Amino acid sequence: MRIRKNLGEAYSPLYFLASLGSGGLAVTFFMFLMFMVDHQGRPIPVFEDIMAAALEGGIARQALVVVSLAGIIWFAVQHYRLLIWNIREYIAFRKTPAFSTLRTSDSEVQLMAIPLTYAMGVNVMFILGALFVPGLWGIVEYLFPFAMLAFLLIGIYAGVIFQVFFTRILVHGNFDCEKNNSLSQMLSIFTFSMVGVGMSAAAAMSHNSVTSGLGIILATFFAGIVMTFGVIKIVLGFRAMMAHGINYEASVSLWIIIPILTILAITINRISMGLVHNFGAVIHPWFHVIVFTMFIAVQLLFGLLGYSIMKELGYFREFISGAGKSVVAYAAICPGVAFFVLGNFLINKGLVAADMVERFSLVYFLLYIPLLIVQVQSIRVLGKLNSKLLKL
Repeated sequence: MRIRKNLGEAYSPLYFLASLGSGGLAVTFFMFLMFMVDHQGRPIPVFEDIMAAALEGGIARQALVVVSLAGIIWFAVQHYRLLIWNIREYIAFRKTPAFSTLRTSDSEVQLMAIPLTYAMGVNVMFILGALFVPGLWGIVEYLFPFAMLAFLLIGIYAGVIFQVFFTRILVHGNFDCEKNNSLSQMLSIFTFSMVGVGMSAAAAMSHNSVTSGLGIILATFFAGIVMTFGVIKIVLGFRAMMAHGINYEASVSLWIIIPILTILAITINRISMGLVHNFGAVIHPWFHVIVFTMFIAVQLLFGLLGYSIMKELGYFREFISGAGKSVVAYAAICPGVAFFVLGNFLINKGLVAADMVERFSLVYFLLYIPLLIVQVQSIRVLGKLNSKLLKL
């Protein structure tokens, strides 16, 4: 697909969500390998595990590996391609009067999509390295500090954007609550949660107590920011929506709660893994069943509420399937990705680990049916949006 170039003032930082969505879909295909390919002694499958499954597994396992790797490669390439495109367009956009207007409006929060996508880029890079670089896991303890540094720098970048925006609002006021009648301001919370879950990877996977402990502390630090400002922005958003009705074009922002909850749940899971592996904690498998179930329950609540509202407004008919063009619509991809990912964790890290469901049983695969439907639908929606908004 040839991509439009030189959008100038027509560009929006929300175009970074197109890259974010592709990166998220790459992660969904990684979930199949994560939970359906054996990787004894390692928290995630690596090159050697994939090769063993491809060469020694049955036809079904081999097909799983081929399809999963193809999905990961395709969407990873699209992720980085769109990331590079966004960086170029954003650099040009900064020179336009529209950028100055953005920096003095409530829409300045859109800049948080940039560090959010950078954080996804680090996650996708980690997956590609693990799957396609032989022997990488042998030196992974040396890589964790660099990964944490990358996430920390992204977190600082996000913090600077947020501080400038929030300081301006609190000092000078002029925040238009009536026009912010959605949850679009939660984009900043989404960004901090992505940085936090990145920190938690080292907390869970490293067997070095210093690296793991530092990962736990930093992941908890960002989780605290997420929960504090998340409550503030949810209350403000719902107050405005209940007083003025929801913003039509931004109604998809109701679903932003879904990826935030997935990321928080995985952060909690990874922190608990680090505590068990390195600090002698004992955590019952049912703890994760309860956490994942609770978070999925809230996701379903917001998912069904958002769907009902957007259907009533005709959002899908106009901005997804119709002629209406809105870059905000890219926010519809991450909720599908997030629900799929957390569903995988509930099934495997929750129900299977708690001996409630047997791995590869009929019930196991039946539980995957709604997840696969959501994954396929997310891919279809991303394709429609790319054709409508990016195709030359």
